[in-house]
Amino acid sequence: MTKNTHDTGMLPKTSKSYWPDSVGLPPFPRLEQNIDVDVVIVGGGMTGLTSAYLLVNEGLKVAVLEADRLLNGTTGHTTAKVTAQHGLIYDELISSMGRSKARLYYEANLDALQFIEQMVEQHHIDCDFQKQDAYLYATTEEYKLKIEKEAAAYEKLGIDGGLVDEIPFDIEIQNGLVMKEQAQFHPLKYMAQLVRLITEKGGLIYENTTAVNIQTDDQHPTVLTRENHRVTANHALICSHFPFYEGLGLYSSRMYASRSYVLAAKTKKKYPGGMYVSVDKPTRSLRSAMINGEEFVLIVGEDHKTGQGGDTLDHYKKLETFGEQVFGLEKIAYRWSAQDLITLDKVPYIGGITSKESNIMIATGYRKWGMTTSAVAAFLFRDVVLKKKNRYQDLYSPSRFYANPSLKNFFVQNANVVGQLLKGKFEMPHKTWDEIGNDEGGIISIDGERKGAYRDPAGCLHIVDTTCTHIGCEVEWNNGDRTWDCPCHGSRFSYTGEVVEGPAEKPLQQYDYSMIDNLTSDDSGY
Repeated sequence: MTKNTHDTGMLPKTSKSYWPDSVGLPPFPRLEQNIDVDVVIVGGGMTGLTSAYLLVNEGLKVAVLEADRLLNGTTGHTTAKVTAQHGLIYDELISSMGRSKARLYYEANLDALQFIEQMVEQHHIDCDFQKQDAYLYATTEEYKLKIEKEAAAYEKLGIDGGLVDEIPFDIEIQNGLVMKEQAQFHPLKYMAQLVRLITEKGGLIYENTTAVNIQTDDQHPTVLTRENHRVTANHALICSHFPFYEGLGLYSSRMYASRSYVLAAKTKKKYPGGMYVSVDKPTRSLRSAMINGEEFVLIVGEDHKTGQGGDTLDHYKKLETFGEQVFGLEKIAYRWSAQDLITLDKVPYIGGITSKESNIMIATGYRKWGMTTSAVAAFLFRDVVLKKKNRYQDLYSPSRFYANPSLKNFFVQNANVVGQLLKGKFEMPHKTWDEIGNDEGGIISIDGERKGAYRDPAGCLHIVDTTCTHIGCEVEWNNGDRTWDCPCHGSRFSYTGEVVEGPAEKPLQQYDYSMIDNLTSDDSGY
């Protein structure tokens, strides 16, 4: 049997995020009975738990349902920049929504930053919270002009910042744009304290509890779990990254999934401080982080639509090359990837899942800026539950529609979905199962049918049907993270077919490869 001979340089062999690896959270039980609460929250990430914290402090009975472990999803794989600088966004928002709503977007995220800072101070949370200036920079003439437009938007909106001519790295830039007094932190150290505060106030947390549907009898939503337990409440908050329940919101057609990659690297050159994002493609993002008392640099970028990035290990390698060129690398302690959802107009969907189901609310489409957006969502949820007015409600309403850019992007994204669906159906692989080496995966053909195969390091073969259980697109192998990724709506599955990330709810069908002719006994067994 062939061995895996991929050269990964300094890269760790497996993908693992530093944040959850460095914090031990207490375990919580699985839900084993039917319960009634004031608010049920599905999703134990930063949005769900921040919402739970605010609501238990209002004296409400709250239950949080998490399908896996707390903070093990998007929150545990973030870059953890706490900032209102969300790339090139403000000039675009002024054009599509108007100056007042663009200013509201800035104020909402500034409120979130200030809330997190106040929480850190009030509860003495040791989470490496540091104020940092945030920078965008351009390396091409095209994006130089875009940064100039964004700087003009800053001036119109009264944002504290402005143009700069250089950044303190060995990177030649055309120009840059700074937003003053932003922040960075360790998200799981911060959230671990919120978890403690939630439970002290009587909040209920259940792990390994998968929500599969919502019933809306008598205007009281009831969340149904995979184990057939029921949680009935006055309000249901869907904070599960992609909404596990879409109702009539058609969110699969109104967002797309994007992946990006992270290296935590010890550098030869000292990091000069600040947080940085390039606006050109491929994206490069930088910030520092303390790991075991040493300063590391998080080198981030290489974003692409999920399932459409080619050999994903190459993206890690390109970040390694970039880091070596700019800083010189001593070692890479961690590598991981992250996924987020992007809406038609780039503003998250936060609020009633439809205009007629206001007591079922969602928060999704954070466009990789979840640290502040999660707090914005929690504020909005709290106010709706308490029947208070929230000035950001219309801005983030999932029912909103702006003809430009929403209509154009709706057709572009769904045309891409159709293209990927057809491409997968007509592409036939040329590999066979015996050409898959140890710790390798790929698309193979068995009796003329498309299958996915992965051979683990021990030599055991795992074969799945490659048809995504969401709408039937064909998944692709993610070599960097050892998952099967759907190029249509971003569902991800483990190499054994289990759902890692929605919107798919059912696993990929496993293939009984003992039926393969001439399979030797050494290759059998899962």
